Amino acid sequence: MEVPGNRKWINNRVDSHKNITEEFEIGVDEFIKFALEQDVNNIGRGDIRCPCKKCKCLKFESPITVKTHLCRKGFMIDYYHLTNHGEDIPPIPPVSTNVNETYGDDLEKALAKATKGKNKTLIIAIVNKAYVEQDVEGDAITMFDLFLSSFWLGERTRSLIDNLLIVAVDQTAYDRCEFLRLNCYRLETNGVDFGGEKFFMSQDFIKMMWRRTYFLLEVLKRGYNFIFTDIDVMWLRNPFEKLSKNETEDLQISTDRYLGDPWLQKQPINTGFFLVRSNNKTVTLFETWYGKKDNSTEKKEQDVLVDLIKSGIIGHLGLKVRFLDTLYFSGFCQDSKDFRAVTTVHANCCRSITAKIDDLKMTLYDWKKFRSLEVNSTTNFHWTSHESCMESWK
Repeated sequence: MEVPGNRKWINNRVDSHKNITEEFEIGVDEFIKFALEQDVNNIGRGDIRCPCKKCKCLKFESPITVKTHLCRKGFMIDYYHLTNHGEDIPPIPPVSTNVNETYGDDLEKALAKATKGKNKTLIIAIVNKAYVEQDVEGDAITMFDLFLSSFWLGERTRSLIDNLLIVAVDQTAYDRCEFLRLNCYRLETNGVDFGGEKFFMSQDFIKMMWRRTYFLLEVLKRGYNFIFTDIDVMWLRNPFEKLSKNETEDLQISTDRYLGDPWLQKQPINTGFFLVRSNNKTVTLFETWYGKKDNSTEKKEQDVLVDLIKSGIIGHLGLKVRFLDTLYFSGFCQDSKDFRAVTTVHANCCRSITAKIDDLKMTLYDWKKFRSLEVNSTTNFHWTSHESCMESWK
């Protein structure tokens, strides 16, 4: 995150002799004065949230204690905008309506088309050749076929196809999308080949995930809200009906395993399905996230976001983040326990496309069997075990 000019003192805590600098001490005094004037959430009791590296704005302390903590430990990472102490994030300049150098006018047209009737909210999925075209010796059914089939088989999901934007990272994927007459956008990747299968945690996989993050940042900057979904997510019910409609919630993100509390920040997140609202806070989150790319060797983007959450970025930016219950937004890591509640099924905890296809076909088979039951049936349904995905790790 770029350091504002009036906050550079935050990174100048000690001099070469390990003594607190005059600049830092003056800055801390001014910060405490500002925080006391705002009185955020302390209602006149005289304490303020302590933004030191240990407290991370989770504790209220006296001004003297806060100053001691800051002088000893310094400010928590990237806390340059005092959002927990009454300060707003500076507004982000509006995106120019001229042709964008990287994406061109075609992106705006594609986004606008997919959001028709949805108040600048759309669904985004990113595909490559490996998802839309199998080898001659492989299964005739592709991951892309299964993904689209779920919209047909799901409850109240068919009309959502109109709000789905397929972002193709190679020509084969784009041609397949156009053939199916979907909303399509060709994402240029500057000579990088993202066409083949990218095995989990390979270098090409990591590069593709970061390219995805950068593209989604651009969409947020243009003022669009969106559900991002991986292609290996089956849409069995309309997720908009289960996601919170509270517009103060900035991000709603899926989990590999749900720990029982939608606000608990220790959840094992999964970036394969999330709803994000476009505002200054979420744009700053994605900018900070992508900005860590070059210093996060061997880490996929999801791991970097986990690190940012652990470091307190949700509190730093004043974000409201809901972690989604696997009862509704489930996956192979943790199956939904209720067929009558499940909304999406993600082929997570699985290494290869072939294994995902095998087990997702069984997921749709289980779903169709469930849907064939009488309305008042008391049959206790269970998901078929994900054998191919379990074998994919051996």
